Amino acid sequence: MYKVRLNILGLSVSQTQSGAYALVLAEEHGDRRIPIIIGPVEAQAIAIHLEGLKPPRPLTHDLIKNIALAFDITLLEVTIHKLEEGIFFSELLCEMNGKEVRIDSRTSDAIALALRFRCPIYTTEEILHKAGIILEMNKEQTAGNREEENDPPSSGKTVYSKYTLADLESALDEAILNEDYEKASLIRDEIRKRR
Repeated sequence: MYKVRLNILGLSVSQTQSGAYALVLAEEHGDRRIPIIIGPVEAQAIAIHLEGLKPPRPLTHDLIKNIALAFDITLLEVTIHKLEEGIFFSELLCEMNGKEVRIDSRTSDAIALALRFRCPIYTTEEILHKAGIILEMNKEQTAGNREEENDPPSSGKTVYSKYTLADLESALDEAILNEDYEKASLIRDEIRKRR
């Protein structure tokens, strides 16, 4: 089976299912994307890690990693190996005492763990052919996006624009402590703009 490596492109609110999120995976050396609908808990676990936030207590996927490390289990890779009726099936390839073990997993959990173990995510050419989409952007859209990226930070006003840097740092700590990671992400973005 030929495997194709995937990278996480982004995470957004699902336009098709209320209360769900869309995780978009991108083919490493190609233009195809795979959108996967995931639940809010898994989306939070993935977003926290992507945003570099450190919760005060370990979340479930952090706990699984800590247990694995305590027992000298390494997650080598994640493979999305099957697509059936719109549902993606994944497996974890783990190593313990020199022995490789494959473990069935929901794709959202597998990706949350892959982030924590910094291991590669793969799929098959067949799945990319079935579920992969190519997002085409014309040159005008691409140029417009570049201009927006180069805008000065002050042009993008947010609800946190009026806060001082010290207030933002304090609000970020409080949001993390309260496990409000969506708010923490917005505050962190505002802090980054100013630096």
